[in-house]
Amino acid sequence: MPAKLLAIRGPLRMSIFRLGDCLSIGSGEDNEIRLEDSAVSPRHCIVEIDDGRVVVKDLESRAGTLVNGIPIRERELTKGDEITVGNSVFLLSLENARRAESSEVEVGGGVGAGTQVKQLRYEELTFLRPESLAALPASERMARNLSVLLRISTGIGGMRDAELLTWTLLGMVFDVIPAERGAILLMDEETREIRSHTAWDRVQGPDHAVQVSQEILQRVVDERVSILEDAGESTGATAEAMAQSILCAPLAAGERLLGVLYLDTRNAGTRFNDGDLELVSAIAGLAAMGIENARQFERLELENEQLRAEVSLTHDMVGRSAKMKEVYQFIERVAPSDATVLIHGESGTGKELVARAIHKNSARRNESFVALNCAAFTETLLESELFGHEKGAFTSAISQKKGFLEVAEGGTVFLDEVGELSPVLQAKLLRVLQEREFMRVGGTRAIKINVRFLAATNRDLQKAVKDGGFRGDLFHRLNVISITLPALREHHEDIPLLAEHFAARYAEKCSRAVRGISKGALACLMKYEWPGNIRELENAMERAVVVGTSEWIQADDLPEMVMETGGETGGEREAGCVTYHEAIRQKKKELILSALEQSGGNITEAAKALGVHGNYLHRLMRNLDVRAAMKKQSQA
Repeated sequence: MPAKLLAIRGPLRMSIFRLGDCLSIGSGEDNEIRLEDSAVSPRHCIVEIDDGRVVVKDLESRAGTLVNGIPIRERELTKGDEITVGNSVFLLSLENARRAESSEVEVGGGVGAGTQVKQLRYEELTFLRPESLAALPASERMARNLSVLLRISTGIGGMRDAELLTWTLLGMVFDVIPAERGAILLMDEETREIRSHTAWDRVQGPDHAVQVSQEILQRVVDERVSILEDAGESTGATAEAMAQSILCAPLAAGERLLGVLYLDTRNAGTRFNDGDLELVSAIAGLAAMGIENARQFERLELENEQLRAEVSLTHDMVGRSAKMKEVYQFIERVAPSDATVLIHGESGTGKELVARAIHKNSARRNESFVALNCAAFTETLLESELFGHEKGAFTSAISQKKGFLEVAEGGTVFLDEVGELSPVLQAKLLRVLQEREFMRVGGTRAIKINVRFLAATNRDLQKAVKDGGFRGDLFHRLNVISITLPALREHHEDIPLLAEHFAARYAEKCSRAVRGISKGALACLMKYEWPGNIRELENAMERAVVVGTSEWIQADDLPEMVMETGGETGGEREAGCVTYHEAIRQKKKELILSALEQSGGNITEAAKALGVHGNYLHRLMRNLDVRAAMKKQSQA
């Protein structure tokens, strides 16, 4: 199965890797794809073709291998799947299968003794010199040849598949040239080695190899000339070679040599002549332009495929805790269905990442994923964005506009912060979920849709239903399947892996060499409660990479509120930097305890005395564990 991996993110971005039987990925030098990334293990994973299936296997790597956003041990891949290894992402692309069974090609031998050899350069072709054509007497053969060239030019000119083009071309050549065997050999431009071939033995079938003369092939490639070799009935020639006739022409597009067109026959009654040499040379010139155009189309399609994947590319989920494994298992179970999913969770827990992972692992993954934040628009604007509008529906509606529901046809619509919808829009969304149709703003015609709905909220919608702030019928329509994402404080064991992941990502963006996170900084990260969850951790690591100056992220590279939590948990004392923070932390505790003692434990009065906001003092007391210190003082 012809397949390739396209690097769409990471240091090898825009590179292409063709799959053989097995392709290894890792940081070690013995891998076919080597990634210099601290998050990549020496032997990270392999991608192999097993009985026609493309399979990726994780090799017990430290950070894991992800497919479409979720960790895997082993998984069969399909076209469009994304494989994440460290901070690199590869897209699987499957090429077109072969159109026919090609004969093998055997290169060897040379020109027999006493054979007649003629050569012709492309610029010497009669077809390229109108004045020569005018001087020649009209003949049925000349008219036929011109007709052949026109037919071939028309037939292959618009083809976008290079392999299909070579098969079509070979068939057309056989229609006009009395060849028994033929081959189109495409070569690597730098090494001149045969990269692919299309060959056919019309006499003995595809099981018989097409013999190609090494000497003739080399001369055509080196001199860029078309060659006609006719063994004739030379003395000493073998019985087989006595009637052999060979035509070979270069496939050259400008200064670029793409390959050769090779034909032969051993039929004594149909040996090639000068007219065949000229016609094949002209056909080769047309074929080269067609092949180059087809390759250019393939390159553009490949680049378009990569760009489309990059547009939809998001950060993958990271974590190996029991809580995160439950999330991954949930995604694998619900992704294949079309059921509506409601995702609960605090801000920053990765609700949109889960929604994207569900989409990427579903049958709709090659269609659009459209995300709409319901809290980011006014009611009127949100309605227009969701449903679209007709021209003249309101003052600024100068033209018709398709809404997100139409744009996502066949794909997935993700409604983030769905709990913020107004009562009017709740009623309209309910109808869409029930009837799978809607009308544009100002429209009169119902439009049918085929989309999957995913929704997310950080509110308690059941409580909102009881309080009258959210429609109960809409809640039940959205809550077909639901999941609550864990806050980061509930899976602290994933913090080191997440922190390293973000550090490596932003180090690459900032072109900084970051080897890892120091023990002191990690102690701070582990003790902090992370009220902003994973998003806050990501922001903290971005700051640390930007402001840091050493190869290791230090405690003083972290935001102040994170540093305040880690001093007494065994932080490092490298170069005195953590000792300094411990001293600052202790002094803050002393000032707060003194202010609380003077205010008689009144936090509001203590905040005024310290000149800080009450909420800030509450946070400081929590981070510095002041209440525990107060309890110790009272017991002393």
